[in-house]
Amino acid sequence: MDQHYNAQAIEQSTQQHWLKDNSFAVQQDDSREKFYCLAMFPYPSGQLHMGHVRNYTIADVIARYQRMLGKNVLQPMGWDAFGLPAENAAIKNNVPPAKWTAQNIDYMREQLRRLGFAYDWDREIATCNPEYYRWEQWFFTKLFDKGLAYKKKAEVNWCETDQTVLANEQVVDGCCWRCDNPVERREIDQWFIKITDYAQQLLDDLGQLDQWPEQVRTMQRNWIGRSEGVNLRFGLPDGGDVQVYTTRPDTLMGATYMAVAPQHPLAKEAAASNPALAQFIREQGNVKVAEADMATMEKLGMDTGRTAIHPVTGQEIPVWVANFVLMSYGSGAVMSVPGHDQRDFEFANKYGLPIEQVVDKPGEEFQYDPSTWQDWYADKEGTISINSGPFDGLDFQGAFDAIANYLEEKGKGERTVNFRLRDWGVSRQRYWGAPIPIINCGSCGAVPVPEKDLPVVLPTEVEFEGVGSPIKKMASFIDTTCPKCGGPAERETDTFDTFMESSWYYARYACARNDSVMLDSEADYWAPVDQYVGGIEHAILHLLYARFYHKLLRDEGLVNSDEPFTRLLTQGMVLKDGAKMSKSKGNTVDPQDLIDRYGADTVRLFSMFAAPPEQSLEWSDSGVEGANRFLKRLWKLVQGHVEGGAVQPLDVNSLGEAEKAARRKTHETIAKVGDDYGRRQTFNTAIAAVMELCNELGKLDSASPQGRAVLDEGLRAVVLMLNPIVPHVCHSLWQQLGGSGELLDAPWPRVDASALTRESIDMVVQVNGKVRAKMSVAADASKDAVEADALAQDNVQRFLDGVTVRKVIVVPGKLVNIVAN
Repeated sequence: MDQHYNAQAIEQSTQQHWLKDNSFAVQQDDSREKFYCLAMFPYPSGQLHMGHVRNYTIADVIARYQRMLGKNVLQPMGWDAFGLPAENAAIKNNVPPAKWTAQNIDYMREQLRRLGFAYDWDREIATCNPEYYRWEQWFFTKLFDKGLAYKKKAEVNWCETDQTVLANEQVVDGCCWRCDNPVERREIDQWFIKITDYAQQLLDDLGQLDQWPEQVRTMQRNWIGRSEGVNLRFGLPDGGDVQVYTTRPDTLMGATYMAVAPQHPLAKEAAASNPALAQFIREQGNVKVAEADMATMEKLGMDTGRTAIHPVTGQEIPVWVANFVLMSYGSGAVMSVPGHDQRDFEFANKYGLPIEQVVDKPGEEFQYDPSTWQDWYADKEGTISINSGPFDGLDFQGAFDAIANYLEEKGKGERTVNFRLRDWGVSRQRYWGAPIPIINCGSCGAVPVPEKDLPVVLPTEVEFEGVGSPIKKMASFIDTTCPKCGGPAERETDTFDTFMESSWYYARYACARNDSVMLDSEADYWAPVDQYVGGIEHAILHLLYARFYHKLLRDEGLVNSDEPFTRLLTQGMVLKDGAKMSKSKGNTVDPQDLIDRYGADTVRLFSMFAAPPEQSLEWSDSGVEGANRFLKRLWKLVQGHVEGGAVQPLDVNSLGEAEKAARRKTHETIAKVGDDYGRRQTFNTAIAAVMELCNELGKLDSASPQGRAVLDEGLRAVVLMLNPIVPHVCHSLWQQLGGSGELLDAPWPRVDASALTRESIDMVVQVNGKVRAKMSVAADASKDAVEADALAQDNVQRFLDGVTVRKVIVVPGKLVNIVAN
């Protein structure tokens, strides 16, 4: 055994051993319980950062622990390889995105290997490979045939700089999340998938996810946004009507004007004869804001000169165009109740529109002031209707029901359930993405590419001429024939949003070697993922889309489960000097430098020990050095033991008190660490417990044969318990200790219950809550005996002199509290 801990030599040798044996390849095995452990796959940006290291170490610790429990464990890795950054890099470096991406993948793969992650590399996927996105295209054609995929004009967030559509979450303070340039609203043709058809399922099935953080489930509930309300219709003087949706029909009698989106048909019709209105609408079409900014931006509007007829009073109210109404949400029209909606209130005050109070809170000291907004105006709890004619005096629910009944009887409305969730826009105007498998024919319309012609391969030999997608000018890609009529047609040049690839990759890992089907029976064997690990920033979009996609796969008969991920762990960020690590802040730490200096095990140990996994980790150079020192001490402790020669069998009946105490500590630690790894997933406390055990074992007098036997048992337990976190050094130490077989296949150490029993117990004695003595009592002592011993302690007697003992409280195994006055 080497005298000094040589991390580089140990890790290289161990990794070569794993590679030679293909140690982490796994097959379906119905005789064992399966465990699918997965960390969110990375974008191949060029090199790992500390956030990657932490994320993947957490998952690797879980996977290795579950393997030690005897389970059939799958842990794969791949690459979320499409996306705009590759295009930007291609423009900047004059390197085709395919080549740039492949080079980054090769480098990052080697970095992951250096960290010793237990991946089944035989299942590696890259989403930019046609072998992967072929099946995504095939599945999209199935959705198209079912009517679940469709194309329509939609108002989108458009980044002129990157020439692409952005999701609302990709717009930060009105600017693109990548280039930081202003985003504008624009109406263009987009492909959608009907996630709204699954809104109620997505909401209901959150109840199955009891092993997800409640914060994530709440975020998804809010995003889906189920509400109960009324669809009602305001008539138009010249015929027809305008439909609006409201969750507050109790305020209908306070509607004093209607607001419509600039793109609403009423607005466009009025603008045809009103140049000023037409100019206003054009200006609003270029406003560089996202939907998230609507609440805070300045409210602007213009009177259309048209009116709408109130469905109850029959009075005509003005119709205004307002910049805070989006055509893409609901019907693009809202009934404006300025007395009880802050947005409507601000707009009405700005433009001198009527404000009427129709809800009051009786018995409370609230004074309604139409010039100053107060939050209680929008409250519905404990309110009654006023100034509402036949509905006066009704509480919220009473008014809701009465007005809804009236509208239904008159044919002017109906109760309905609505969702905030909107259909998933899956098309992007960029190049580096999976081509959408649609052929556009002048005669037949949109026609899906036949299965025999899939995949539609993205050309990789391209040249960029600034922004925009090069394939939009590539006749060799665009020009084709219609599969239906055989006439000339054009390929769709939009590509899929990368959320499409990341929404089903977990399932493809399970059957990545099958090139004849999208998913097979092995995918169903592994599904669902038992443990998913990733950042909280993916709580809404990625996780929601993956849940939706899984239900689509289920309904196509490709999987049998309802949800893709059983348990979710959302790890915290890595901080330095209180800020998130980023290149822009200049506070990054290169994992590769740390691996070269200290070894992968030190990096893994620090990242697991510095903080609980769900909390942010504050970077500490001294913490890294401390982790390295501990591994050196462990190496030295084992080395000293091994040099002592052979170890006699353990005889528990001939142990002294010190040996019994050390052995008890070993088995207490095994129990704790197993719970920390499995149920609690608090790896930092598990490490602390093992460190404490090592300190105790280091103090043990191992000169006697049984002392050496106890130490040997303890050190083997330490190596087994640390194996998921620092697998390289443990692989070597296991061999040096003469461990049986391959460490990877060694079972988790079993707790010997008999070792946990104590002949005596140390207890604290308090007088009126203050510690006055400590005593040792027999483990099986009765309550009366413990009480008597406590009262007999010399220092306790001092504090009982001249007072009366009122009560003695015995907490078994812990303390005695004597209450006296």
